[in-house]
Amino acid sequence: MKKYIVLLVATFVLFSCKKEKSNNEDKLYLKSGLWKASFDVQDGKELPFLFEVFEDQTLKIFNAEETIDVDEVRIEGDSVFIKFPVFEGYIAAKFQDSMTLSGNFIKESLDRIVPFKGTFGVKDRFEIISKPIANVQGNWESVFSQDSPEDRYIAKGIFKQNGNIVTGTFRTTTGDYRYLEGVLNNNKLELSTFDGAHAFLFTAQVTDSTMNGHFYSGNHWKEPFTAKRNELYELPSEDSLTFIKEGYDKLEFSFPDAEGNQVSLEDDRFKGKVTMVQIMGTWCPNCMDETKYYVDYYNKNKEKDIEFVALAFEYAKTSEKAFKSIERLRSKLKVEYPILLAQYGTSNKEKAQEKLPMLNHVLSYPTTIFIDKKGKVRKIHTGFNGPATGQKYVDYKKEFESFVNQLLKE
Repeated sequence: MKKYIVLLVATFVLFSCKKEKSNNEDKLYLKSGLWKASFDVQDGKELPFLFEVFEDQTLKIFNAEETIDVDEVRIEGDSVFIKFPVFEGYIAAKFQDSMTLSGNFIKESLDRIVPFKGTFGVKDRFEIISKPIANVQGNWESVFSQDSPEDRYIAKGIFKQNGNIVTGTFRTTTGDYRYLEGVLNNNKLELSTFDGAHAFLFTAQVTDSTMNGHFYSGNHWKEPFTAKRNELYELPSEDSLTFIKEGYDKLEFSFPDAEGNQVSLEDDRFKGKVTMVQIMGTWCPNCMDETKYYVDYYNKNKEKDIEFVALAFEYAKTSEKAFKSIERLRSKLKVEYPILLAQYGTSNKEKAQEKLPMLNHVLSYPTTIFIDKKGKVRKIHTGFNGPATGQKYVDYKKEFESFVNQLLKE
């Protein structure tokens, strides 16, 4: 698969070099305006999203209330390469004509290729073809992979509906499924999102009180889900899922930074400080949301006795590529606290737990471990409720700041 990806990219470049003229008179460019893009997933379905192109060839990707700025766009002859902020994945496509693109979304470290196409001038994410016969606004008690004990997990659907248009997300015990946007035609619900890392599609048959459908992640994963309306439904507390095992009294680790220095909690910079240890990965959108918040909080409070340190678990196949991804995230998000490489070659959570044996498990990326001034673990928060979760995101920030202030006063 790796050889295929390299050959695929090389084919784009070679083809474009043959077509490009030295005087650049025939140099192609992306037309300014709105484009509709789609990925081919399983069952013959398409996962759509919208993006806008500007005259300087930068892009904005839209998912409900979310806007993602993309400034790494390279055009070579008949080929266009779009690299997304922070994340490794990119689109390699060819101009079929001035209004049509065809190619692939590629994630090299995972050997994943998803067919892509883009069409200029289409303004609807999903086509509206009939009036909805149900209203899905509200909270939904949800179960994914109900009949598979190994894969089963619970979630909370949170949706708004305005006519045919539906927005919202699914919250799980480990995070959320980002900003979902779509339509309800008759009793058929379709929701999608693309953030540069993950491409999600949800389809379901709905009534006012039930949902039965499937969740698609790219073209490599599909699972069923069911949901029932329950306005009072809440997920288990995120502070109770991960904990220090009996027999351990503190968190210990020693991992390298980009300069090759081994960093541990015994270092002087952490002594006598309230320290937040962030278990994360540069490939993880929820981790990016969390990091943005932590960077903002740290910049406003770094004169206090607080520190952050991130432990990156990367699926890049070499440490060099992993550190390159870390540096890209650090630069894009202006991260001033240390980001250490805890693992590369896999993001497997069981392997991650082996690096931190004092934890009962690593259940989610991200996970934050709160350590007081004496070095004692006071709380472990699993997952992160990002901006797409609305009030839950606001509540988390209040709870975080209140708890850190409590630790600072001790």
